[in-house]
Amino acid sequence: VQLVESGGGLVQPGGSLRLSCLASGFTFSSYVVSWYRQNPGKEREWVATGTPSGARTDAADSVKGRFTISRDNAKNMVYLQMNNLKPEDTAVYYCVAGSYYNTRHNPDSATNYWGKGTLVTVSS
Repeated sequence: VQLVESGGGLVQPGGSLRLSCLASGFTFSSYVVSWYRQNPGKEREWVATGTPSGARTDAADSVKGRFTISRDNAKNMVYLQMNNLKPEDTAVYYCVAGSYYNTRHNPDSATNYWGKGTLVTVSS
């Protein structure tokens, strides 16, 4: 089982990035996927969740209207489109796959699969 994030980097405030999460080793299309982020010295923060079909998505108030989660089950990929980035969005972003409850409310569940993260830095 593996989740690999990519797409992070340095971007100026107001810019955009699209993060990708490639899954392998499990039936990806049956799993809910969430994105989390963590800045050193701060608590881990839930960012967004998308259901297996992609029909339902939720996002944190801090990113709502700016970030969009989507997925392509045929490619085993989940994306996080991030627009109008702000310095406070700087963090390591992680994707996690599991059940809706565990990926959204119990991220430390042993049944979740985590990637290693990709760093996003928003700075001028």
